[in-house]
Amino acid sequence: MASSLASKPFLGAPKTDGLSGLCSSSDLRTLSSSSVQFVIRQRNPKKLQVQAAGNTTGNHFRVTTFGESHGGGVGCVIDGCPPRMPLSVEDLQGDLDRRRPGQSRITTPRKETDTCRILSGVHEGVTTGTPILVLVPNTDQRGRDYDEMSVAYRPSHADRTYDQKYGIRSVQGGGRSSARETIGRVAAGALAKKILKAFSGTEILAYVSQVHQVVLPQELVDHHTLTLDQIESNIVRCPDPEYAEKMIAAIDVVRVKGQSIGGVVTCIVRNCPPGLGSPVFDKLEAEFAKAVMSLPATKGFEFGSGFAGTFLTGSEHNDEFYLDDQGKIRTRTNRSGGTQGGLSNGEIINMRIAFKPTATIGKKQNTVTRDKKEIELIARGRHDPCVVPRAVPMVEAAIALALVDQLMADFAQCHMFPINPDLQDPVPQPLVGAAEAATLHI
Repeated sequence: MASSLASKPFLGAPKTDGLSGLCSSSDLRTLSSSSVQFVIRQRNPKKLQVQAAGNTTGNHFRVTTFGESHGGGVGCVIDGCPPRMPLSVEDLQGDLDRRRPGQSRITTPRKETDTCRILSGVHEGVTTGTPILVLVPNTDQRGRDYDEMSVAYRPSHADRTYDQKYGIRSVQGGGRSSARETIGRVAAGALAKKILKAFSGTEILAYVSQVHQVVLPQELVDHHTLTLDQIESNIVRCPDPEYAEKMIAAIDVVRVKGQSIGGVVTCIVRNCPPGLGSPVFDKLEAEFAKAVMSLPATKGFEFGSGFAGTFLTGSEHNDEFYLDDQGKIRTRTNRSGGTQGGLSNGEIINMRIAFKPTATIGKKQNTVTRDKKEIELIARGRHDPCVVPRAVPMVEAAIALALVDQLMADFAQCHMFPINPDLQDPVPQPLVGAAEAATLHI
């Protein structure tokens, strides 16, 4: 998926091979004899090959996102999806609707239906194993809202760094740095969630656990019984009704003032097969961290006990093993967060992701123009006063993409030959057949 850019030869590149730096051609002729001969071949100057990367994630389940905030559309290409998997636009649209703008008073007022189209990789409602292209057209662009931003840098936005890196940028809406890019991830993530659910009953749920200074106590949410309906029961996506109202009120206060606030999204994974992840560089929590920290506005990641675990002793933090009623090895506590040694252990995986306040606010701020003049700027455009309610499906998608890729890697490496039944669980069999999978609209 990566594009290849060819440049001119390096400045100062030699026009002959490496021997010319050691001696001259006349010296070589002097050294030549009937017994010693040097054959000097003229070589064409090598061209610098630059692999433009950063838009593709995954090794086995590969996803490339494309498009800009105010371009013709956004979407993704999914490569590596298993064949014969029932798939329709309805399977993807549900999560796209949860992510779309304009869904409540506490989100951006931009009006987009975010209706997706599947243009390839599906035949008669079933995946073919070839690349799947998903497109979502942009329909409510207002490029003139960004006229001032074409000459001035918005504080804490990517305007300046994109100029520094590329020497050019898409001004309207922030281009690729816009959260609108995540539409491709959410669409692909919806498919990943369907695969995980059908294969092993794996569920991924995220919810808002903090908005500014309103913090939901952890003991109020039971991760064993938490449901999507509880999360979706209010516009802030907090499963506790009382704290949801407090969070909504906090967002309303800053919204009318043209300000913004941040928050925290908690994500859990239930029924994750054990053994996912690969030491040492591809530990499961490391893959999760990269996946969620690549989302816009993320500023922190905690796994399991997180930073709070630093206040405990080893005996307080360790998760002791025991045998459950079915004779399976379990842990009595879960401070590890569902992994040990970078591999999933079968317990509930839990993590928390911090999101900064939205950078675009309706307040006058000091900045600098492209031609290096200091000015005052009021950024325009339509933006969320708090990103975390719409970040919930984005986090779920990021985790699903990382997890399904690790599932495929584990299956390919560790299950080609018979397992060790004394130490390993049997390979999970798909919980549903093709007909039942068609009804799994995650």
